[in-house]
Amino acid sequence: MDKRLVWLAVGSFVMSTVGFVFSSLLPSIAADAHITIPHAGHLITAFSLSYAIGAPTLSALAGATDRRRLLVAAMLTFVAGNAVAALSTSFSTLLLAQIIMGAAAGLFAATAQAAAVALAGPEHRALAISIVVGGTTFAVAIGAPLGSLVAAFWGWRGTFLSIACLAIVCAVVLWFRLPQGLKGTRLTMRERLQSVGKPGVLPSLLVTLLYLTGAFALISFLAPLAMEGAGLPALAMPVMLLAFGIGAVVGNLSSGYLADRIGATRVVVLSLLMATTICLVISLSLKLLPPDIAGPLLIGLMVPWGIIGWAFPPAQASRIVGYAPEVAHLTLSLNASAIYLGIALGTFIGGRVLEIGAASDLGLVAAALPLVALAVLATSLRALRSAAPVLQASR
Repeated sequence: MDKRLVWLAVGSFVMSTVGFVFSSLLPSIAADAHITIPHAGHLITAFSLSYAIGAPTLSALAGATDRRRLLVAAMLTFVAGNAVAALSTSFSTLLLAQIIMGAAAGLFAATAQAAAVALAGPEHRALAISIVVGGTTFAVAIGAPLGSLVAAFWGWRGTFLSIACLAIVCAVVLWFRLPQGLKGTRLTMRERLQSVGKPGVLPSLLVTLLYLTGAFALISFLAPLAMEGAGLPALAMPVMLLAFGIGAVVGNLSSGYLADRIGATRVVVLSLLMATTICLVISLSLKLLPPDIAGPLLIGLMVPWGIIGWAFPPAQASRIVGYAPEVAHLTLSLNASAIYLGIALGTFIGGRVLEIGAASDLGLVAAALPLVALAVLATSLRALRSAAPVLQASR
């Protein structure tokens, strides 16, 4: 393995931490900005939308720009966004900072995966991409709870400053470790989006979108869920995020093994069904049980929830690659955009639920969307089976 891939993964870790630590920062940001928690949730939506749009759009605009320069520029832009966030004196400035960070993170993610493949060679493409994407998993497992712990002692501004410092170190290392001359591939947005027309790709992207929408209707508002719904103290948040992160690592690592044994589609179906189940359990336990039982139960559910939640992405990515292996680099990028669009949409929906209902209602909404995704998946599979004889006859 090329050791330089590790620093690309570290960059992915740093940038992804911002997206996953927000669930613990919203109450303190809302208090400082004198706004409601659902209103503060627009920060997650802004970051995620900028990421989803920035990844394909900025990659297309960057064209064949040297990847080392592009990666470092994206990282330094991300540093600037964190600095603006930490020093912001108004909600609008903080919102602008999230847009800057999200766009930079999207560009970095798309460029890092391409650079990883260029360093490792086409024959090791899957391994190279998995190493870079692994940084996101560790952002959930380590970055989010550490960021939450920093916020508990030094406030949410301290979290942004800490991330900025780590990003500066990463940018310096990438500048000196990556080779010059890693040119990108010049593709227009139209060429990038043409991969959506491949059989099975568009419904799969919709499944990703729906699954993540349901998950983040709940995850984005984990703090009010824990503190208002279950009566847990603020210091419980790092523990909960750490437990969820441990589950995420287990789910991510076991997903590939299970996909090889029972098939990626079965893993995705199981993830959808179990996600619905655990969201219902969370919601009903908060509604029906006293806080002294519901609180510890919620903490205990974090590990299985993390396993279920992070068994989905690798298996779903494997399915999408399988539909069109020749354009895997494009479909995986679009899948990443679908993930962050789901985070944005889920946060928006979760915020509206909090405005008109209770924190315990979030799980009911979150449970419904995986079922819709399951219906889309079943319909897609039937359509592909029906089309298969026609495709075979035309060859």
